[in-house]
Amino acid sequence: MNIFADTTLGTVLTVLLLAFTVIMLISTLNLTVSVHRLHKKYKQFMKGADGLSLEKKFTNKFKTIDRLESQINMDHQILDMIRNTQAKTLTKYGIVKYDAFDDVGGKMSFALANLDKSNSGYILNAIHSRDNCFLYLKEIVKGESYIMLSDEEIQALKIAVNSGLDSIDEE
Repeated sequence: MNIFADTTLGTVLTVLLLAFTVIMLISTLNLTVSVHRLHKKYKQFMKGADGLSLEKKFTNKFKTIDRLESQINMDHQILDMIRNTQAKTLTKYGIVKYDAFDDVGGKMSFALANLDKSNSGYILNAIHSRDNCFLYLKEIVKGESYIMLSDEEIQALKIAVNSGLDSIDEE
């Protein structure tokens, strides 16, 4: 049995196939135009505004990122060195002025405590009299002295130890 023997059936099939072919042709043309537009936009996008391709821009950005990472590592090392040095720097102090003798007024004598971050440092006690000024230096290790301290020296030490409590420790 031949399908095309019946002319009406053959004609209908031919018309359907022709319509399908036209639809496919229109679809193909539409897709071709869309791809062409997309390709044009892609070329413009890859070229960039100043003529530099996006690939070159990405390469430059990655090189910049690598350089910045290297610089950040160096900065961290320098910052660690600064923190270590700063921990040993005498940044905390306390001073108490007092009258060492009853016959000398004006609070000319003083006890000065200078400490680092670990509360180590020294206390300088200057005792002023009418005729002389005597200086005494006492070592402080972790907030304590191996030599007996006067009341004024103890006060100065307490002030110095507590002077860093309001600052923020960033470690």
